[in-house]
Amino acid sequence: MSLSRLLRRCLLAALSLFVLAACAGPGGAKPEPAAPRTLDVVTLNIYHDKADWPKRLPLIVEQLRALDPDIVALQEVLQTQTLRNQAQTIAAELGYAVQFVSTDPTDQAHRYGNALLTRLPVQAQAWHRLQPHDDSRSIGHARLDVDGRPLDVYFTHLHWTLEGGAIRERQVADALDFVSRTSGDTPALLLGDFNAPAGAPEFAALRDGYVDAYGARHPDADRAGVTTLNPHFFDYRSRIDLVLAQTGRFEIEDARVVLDRPGADGTWPSDHFGTWVRLRLRP
Repeated sequence: MSLSRLLRRCLLAALSLFVLAACAGPGGAKPEPAAPRTLDVVTLNIYHDKADWPKRLPLIVEQLRALDPDIVALQEVLQTQTLRNQAQTIAAELGYAVQFVSTDPTDQAHRYGNALLTRLPVQAQAWHRLQPHDDSRSIGHARLDVDGRPLDVYFTHLHWTLEGGAIRERQVADALDFVSRTSGDTPALLLGDFNAPAGAPEFAALRDGYVDAYGARHPDADRAGVTTLNPHFFDYRSRIDLVLAQTGRFEIEDARVVLDRPGADGTWPSDHFGTWVRLRLRP
């Protein structure tokens, strides 16, 4: 091999190494992809207009503002001829978009249902009336954009009686069918007031695909008597306000019971406490 060809090869090899080092970044290490952002999620039953709503409203707004969540699910949302939709009022105070879902006719002045508030871009929305229809329950759906990645959020409020496990089981089956028809392979969260703890027998089908986020961070919570039913209003304790995350799709970083303190005059935000969860979409 001639000296000129040898020098040319050495020069090309050195240039290739320089380019690779420049692409790798400082120290020659390949740059790590940016970690997905955290998402803060809250679910809260607001107790419609009972227990002096005008006094409770500023407490809910104040405590939600301090939490600054990305997503808020609200249950027992009411609007009447004399009362503006409660979710719209809260959303306007906090600067969120709002999706209200009700089984009541859209042209009816009195409507009662659930809502989702978010600052994330909304790509699609839908809702479904749950079986049995005479229980007037629903599940709402919003597909959100999280830094270019889709996230499906479902929100609901299941049957309320202690002995109504069979009804809740039927509602869960219907809800999961709706999720399977609308979510596909998109990561999903299911939020709301389930009116029974995550370990209830009627939620076996949910546990096959979803993890109770608070329970995952606090495994002894239910044995320790953690409740989302405000003892000021209820004689029994139970953690029924849940954030369920699709198994294997999220990293659950933290979880707390929130909106659990009264105002200076003893007014409580609601008859329920809220559940707050911080999580990340897995890469």
